[in-house]
Amino acid sequence: MTHSHFRFTLNRRMAALLTVGLMGAIVGCSSSDSPSRPVAAAQTADSSASAPAETSKAKESTSAATANADTVSYTDYTGHTVQIPVNPQRIIYYGETLGDLLKLGVRPIGTSTDQLDERSFSHEIPDIEDVGSPPNPEKSLMLSPDLIITGNTDEKLIQSLSKVAPTITFDTFAKLEDRMTELGVILNKKEEAAKWIKQYEQASAKMWTELHAAGLGQDETASVFTFYPGNRLFVMAGTGLPQALYQQDGFKAPQPIQKLVDEGTGFLEISPEVLDEYAGDRIFILNAVDTEAQQSTEDLVKTAIWKKLPAVQANQVYRIDILKASSDAYTLEELLQTIPKMLEGK
Repeated sequence: MTHSHFRFTLNRRMAALLTVGLMGAIVGCSSSDSPSRPVAAAQTADSSASAPAETSKAKESTSAATANADTVSYTDYTGHTVQIPVNPQRIIYYGETLGDLLKLGVRPIGTSTDQLDERSFSHEIPDIEDVGSPPNPEKSLMLSPDLIITGNTDEKLIQSLSKVAPTITFDTFAKLEDRMTELGVILNKKEEAAKWIKQYEQASAKMWTELHAAGLGQDETASVFTFYPGNRLFVMAGTGLPQALYQQDGFKAPQPIQKLVDEGTGFLEISPEVLDEYAGDRIFILNAVDTEAQQSTEDLVKTAIWKKLPAVQANQVYRIDILKASSDAYTLEELLQTIPKMLEGK
């Protein structure tokens, strides 16, 4: 969740923030049912019916079916039904989880490149073009995309982008398995998505088994905190690093955080005075990108409130750059190597 991620998410979730005091609530994905792909029906000519008119109609029907076979009807998670390419080749992707596409063997041609250089996967897409944040229709048009996938749900923007290429909204805050499965449908890579999910789950289970064998408690809890400019402290719940920590056989979430996860909340702004309610047996701090937020972090760790936390007193606090701890598939896979090293103090 970078500075730009917070800015985008705060705008996207402002109504929810004002009414219930929660941030980052995940909007449910569209139906998990895979859309049916059109198949050209075979036509058997009757030998006794060979009139020129009927032959012409048959050719027109076959031609139309072939054209339709290049696209599929897809309903995105905000309710738009769009004809999208069966096998899109030039994709613009705007959202927090571009690494999902990379693990499916898809390299987008455009995205928002703000802070992209600091991502774990930046070297995989050296020539990707910047389309702005939010995506700019004019910049997008110059790339001649055949599909635009965006986490921005602003309806006016969707309509503008739709004039450039078929445009669908995508829930970039959904759980990893849900995102990868849905992308498998969108990109016609269902088998690849299922294979990656299985491999990741097996690797994750192996990591936790080894950590428990090395002494990690079965019921240990963990919390993730970060600062946003303006001295604003957030506890992470359903997005970012927690998706790597709160797994089967992994860390448990403290009860207040588990409640947020169950509600589909990505993250919540809290005051330092209630830190003890959210702090787990182990604490992970996401190092902010913004210098003001960095200073807020350093100020917090000097306070009596912080020093009294059991995790702090037990020297079980770990720090990681926020851009290296997002919840996209590429980064989550890398975290399977990073988490053990952090816990070992390496």
